[in-house]
Amino acid sequence: QVQLVESGGGLVQPGGSLRLSCAASGFTFSVAYMSWYRQAPGEERELVAGISSGGGATTYADSAKGRFIVSRDNAKNMMYLQMNSLKPEDTAVYYCRWRGNSWGQGTQVTVSS
Repeated sequence: QVQLVESGGGLVQPGGSLRLSCAASGFTFSVAYMSWYRQAPGEERELVAGISSGGGATTYADSAKGRFIVSRDNAKNMMYLQMNSLKPEDTAVYYCRWRGNSWGQGTQVTVSS
């Protein structure tokens, strides 16, 4: 049973920061490429960031580049997304993904004054 559990979302003002966490189990996390996606109301789910199995290579959506940092701790089966300089358009449910249809339940991020 693959499990992905996101946490760390909440309400934050524009310009603020949040750190999201993804706890993984049910597969060999240390050899897995992992990703963060988000989905805003009425929008399609989109890729935010990805990270290679060892953490040495990362990729970001243009909207996240320079503001977000994805990282992982393979000893703890954890992936993180540090989000800085948040904007209202970052408001969405953020999901952790392994591959295919392996998604967490998501964590809500709301950026509002």
